[in-house]
Amino acid sequence: MSARFPTGFSGNAVHAGIKQTAGKEDVAIVLSDRSAVGVGVYTQNLVCAAPVTFDRALTPSESIRAVVINSGIANACTSDRGDEDCAKMADLVAQACGLDSNQTLVLSTGVIGVHLPMDNIASGIRACAAKLGSDDDSLERTARGMMTTDTVPKLCGRDIQIDGVDLNITGLAKGAAMIGPNMATMLSVVMTDANVAARDAHLALKDAVSETFNCISVDGHTSTNDTVLLLANGAAGGPMIEGRGLAAFRATLFEVCEDLAQSIPADGEGATHLVTVEVHGCRTRAEAVKIGKTIADSPLVKTAIAGADPNWGRVVSAAGYAGVPFNPQAVSLHINGMLVYERGAPIDFDAEAISKSMASEKETSLLLILDEGSAAARFWTTDLTAEYVRLNADYTT
Repeated sequence: MSARFPTGFSGNAVHAGIKQTAGKEDVAIVLSDRSAVGVGVYTQNLVCAAPVTFDRALTPSESIRAVVINSGIANACTSDRGDEDCAKMADLVAQACGLDSNQTLVLSTGVIGVHLPMDNIASGIRACAAKLGSDDDSLERTARGMMTTDTVPKLCGRDIQIDGVDLNITGLAKGAAMIGPNMATMLSVVMTDANVAARDAHLALKDAVSETFNCISVDGHTSTNDTVLLLANGAAGGPMIEGRGLAAFRATLFEVCEDLAQSIPADGEGATHLVTVEVHGCRTRAEAVKIGKTIADSPLVKTAIAGADPNWGRVVSAAGYAGVPFNPQAVSLHINGMLVYERGAPIDFDAEAISKSMASEKETSLLLILDEGSAAARFWTTDLTAEYVRLNADYTT
């Protein structure tokens, strides 16, 4: 998978005391040894956290050097003090790493409505800056520094050669709940040593996010801090990527984002299944996404999957109330590759066999086929279990 720090990047994370569990990393830094193109895609929630406002104002940029991340507290709904604390985080990184404060982007995740303990943050940033590394352990610790209720660090990388230059794209992500487009309580930092223009990097990231991070859902809740950043420092050398090379870069960036996006619902709070919803035969991709999201967010569909119940009626019904017109008599549905509903009518199928396949496998697939056009979309979600309810009943804000 080639997950590693691309040339010129380093990072690490430390425990600064934001999280209550001793030893749990909660302050992380990603650093480029030279100025990098920095672009971002952000939450569409009107109630957005201080770091989102801060980063939006700085990106796109051609001079980003660092990203500082804290986990445990989201710095959202914290008024003017939250904005001041966010800017202070960037200043602290600038001081510790010899940068300008406008070269640092900020990410925060965790409990909403609580002020950051800035003394802890300051000591954590200084400690982290003193031990930055480019080895695999440093990369994993950096990913752990982003985690809240995640059970595993989320990493993905790809090596690619463009115009004779060896390049790497590696991404880190966090997310397990409050997941529902457009984006969710998820953060991602994608790094590359490719030489990419800011405009091309921004368009590539925006398109990749549209079909990956914006096509996942655990509970349909769009949160306040959602951010995907792409840093491209050009340290691998070579000319500016254009033409066919840019197309190859975009395809590889998409693969990295897709893997990271899938890893979020796969680690969904209390989840026992990763569910892939595919919708084919729509007039437009937007309509396919709308139907897929409606199915993915249906509590009845999600609980049926948790119970290994091949309840085709819940899936077809959810498609019907998505607000997209289609001919109900032309709809077919497959569950785990087995046809259960064909052209508007149920068929005889082996319910026990499908139920066993759902119970025994982590992944469940729903394939809905319409007859309105050639557009399609994929959406990823989870089942809904009693454990999800327990975890979120005990989580503050």
